[in-house]
Amino acid sequence: MTDLVPVSAARAIVQSGGGSSLPPMRLSQRAKAAIVVRLILNEGADIPLEELPEELQAHLTKAMGSMRVVDRDTLSSVVSEFAAEVERIGLRFPGGMAGALTALDGKISPQTAARIRKETGVRDNGNPWDRIREMDDDLLLPVLQDESIEVAAVALSKFDVKKAAALLGQLPGPRARQITYAVSKTGAISPDAVERIGLSLAAQLDARPVSAFEDGPVERVGAILNSSTSMTRDDVLEGLDETDEGFANAVRKAIFTFGNIPERIAPRDIPRIVRDVDQADLVTALAGAGLMGMKASVEYVLENMSARLADQLREEVSEAGTPAPADTDAAMAMIVTVIRDMENAGDLVLLSADEE
Repeated sequence: MTDLVPVSAARAIVQSGGGSSLPPMRLSQRAKAAIVVRLILNEGADIPLEELPEELQAHLTKAMGSMRVVDRDTLSSVVSEFAAEVERIGLRFPGGMAGALTALDGKISPQTAARIRKETGVRDNGNPWDRIREMDDDLLLPVLQDESIEVAAVALSKFDVKKAAALLGQLPGPRARQITYAVSKTGAISPDAVERIGLSLAAQLDARPVSAFEDGPVERVGAILNSSTSMTRDDVLEGLDETDEGFANAVRKAIFTFGNIPERIAPRDIPRIVRDVDQADLVTALAGAGLMGMKASVEYVLENMSARLADQLREEVSEAGTPAPADTDAAMAMIVTVIRDMENAGDLVLLSADEE
């Protein structure tokens, strides 16, 4: 009963309970809990009773159903006892290993939490579907691909419309049609069955190995090559082509260089990028990129800014002469850094190959 409301709420209930000299009724602890809950609900407060074990929820409901009228003296006595119990609590721990893991979520490493859960057999608390819905699409897509049609249909039905549509669009046509049709057959499935499916899927997804890295290998290699010189980048990609062509192609898609500007940057974003780039770096990059096979990028940048500024830059480029390759690489890297910073800040979106 002491977990239901804070001390301040209890005091308010006591103050509103009034009092008289009549002896209070003799009640069981469950009946007292029912009285407190009923009074709090009457006051319009929200009580998270769903967090109680189902057995306690059932006992509370039955106790409330068996009661009719409680006099004001009994009410005042019950609430005073409740407030006293609450005020006697100095510090309360979550109780059990599951509660401890929940309290320390985000404070200890995911690896440690996963190891403790495995050793103690503790699963995550709460609604399994809430956890599943928060997972990334790349983790959920295999569920729709590999599970039975019926399970996939239940999972799809538990996602919000936007997430379900995004996942469905990544499935092969026949599979997507089968799952969509199976959704029409889920009307008779019981809540218990849906919960069991959620617990099973959550257990499978939670059992996946904890990665030591936040990003995948493609993203990590791409980030490294983004900051490398063009000579090093080309040499590494050529070697990857010989070893694993599929991985090499994936890395190329993750890389963004000065040479990718025409196909990955929208024309409207060029003026904003140019404003944030140091003038000296811009002139050096434009002067040297053409000699390194990136003339298209140079022209794309110049064509998508004001004519006055473009003419000014062309004049400065002609006066700058031919910069050293190392200086050109450094200047182009600075422009790419500005673009990446704008992307991370949400100021621009890099176009995909399909949007070229």
